[in-house]
Amino acid sequence: GRVTTRLRLKLLNKRPGTSGAGLVAASSYSGKVFQVTLMSVGSFLLLPLLVIILILESPIQPEAFSLKEPPQMKGCWEPNLKLRQAQRLFQDQISGPESIANIGDVFFSGTADGQIVRLIGRRVQTLTRLGTPPCGSRDQESSCGRPLGIRVGPNGTLFVADSYLGLFEVNPTTGEATRLVPGGREVGGRRLSFINDVAVSSSGRKLYFTASSSRWQRRDYLQLLMEATADGRVLELDLDSGELTVVMDNLRFPNGIQLLPDEESVLVAETTMARIRRVHVAGLNKGGMDTFIDNLPGFPDNIRPSSSGGYWVAMSSVRPNPGFSVLDFLSQRPWIKKFIFKLFSQDVLLKFVPRYSLVAELHDGGVCSRSFHDPGGLVVAYVSEVHEHAGSLYLGSFRSPYVAKLDLSQV
Repeated sequence: GRVTTRLRLKLLNKRPGTSGAGLVAASSYSGKVFQVTLMSVGSFLLLPLLVIILILESPIQPEAFSLKEPPQMKGCWEPNLKLRQAQRLFQDQISGPESIANIGDVFFSGTADGQIVRLIGRRVQTLTRLGTPPCGSRDQESSCGRPLGIRVGPNGTLFVADSYLGLFEVNPTTGEATRLVPGGREVGGRRLSFINDVAVSSSGRKLYFTASSSRWQRRDYLQLLMEATADGRVLELDLDSGELTVVMDNLRFPNGIQLLPDEESVLVAETTMARIRRVHVAGLNKGGMDTFIDNLPGFPDNIRPSSSGGYWVAMSSVRPNPGFSVLDFLSQRPWIKKFIFKLFSQDVLLKFVPRYSLVAELHDGGVCSRSFHDPGGLVVAYVSEVHEHAGSLYLGSFRSPYVAKLDLSQV
């Protein structure tokens, strides 16, 4: 039986295709087929990406610029949860109340759907519309209008900066609106494509306003921020003569503006650069500029006075230290920014920007006296302005569906 078994095994080993060398060859062939298939599929998937990289133009032409290492979040900037003590008002009755002003206990704001609203008690009333419906989409924004900065003048009227439509004076009772400067007007060889915030003198006869860009509109603000275009300006309108002059130019995303008490200077948030500039609009230093505070831990939006003689500054995105700031990282890598904007829309990219609401009170010399935080923007998101009234802060937002109210006695 053993001899027969051995003989059978020898015969089996001699059958073609069953040798060890044959098995190795078959395995090697299969591996090559797999590699070729994988490379073919990979090339097929990568080809569209290569086309995007090599052929399609990026919508932005970013410039490299330098930001200082962000300040450490300690001392006055120590993170806390105080903003989470805020109460939401008019939840889902209002959309993107960017800026807030009040006459007595009646509040006014401009919204993302083109309205200027009056807030009385718990009611939201439409005071007027500066543009024409329909509203609500990106494409409709330029005709619908987007009211941003809003102020109360000394004669009790409202001054409103609409990003697309221009500067207006609005009767707070009747809603009658008078256009003072049309949006898109060419001044100094460049268009007013993105009017942002406004400040009014104590006489009510001079207005100062920011034009964030002549290249980008408000609906493309992330492109402006990422491109770091230095085409922003501060302008002065003399209501008596009608003269419109450029006070300062070559700013990177000038945003909020606040007239100082001596009315010889205005503070301007230069958002891209994470700093606040002081622009001299009158007096011996007229036409000059210096820095009020540099290297903020976030990107500043509107600036408004505080009751203690300082200024409230709103920041909806921070530069964490310790931590990682995407915008700081990209500031010296324009090629990455160009590539990103080839692949993704602004709405998609916004989802990758960490939410963190920070408001701070600053005093002369850019000294921070206190700050309130909401990491993650859980209660107060996309904060754009801090308006102080009767012991509380009313917090505007460029996209949230509410106004937030923070009682200062509780923090």
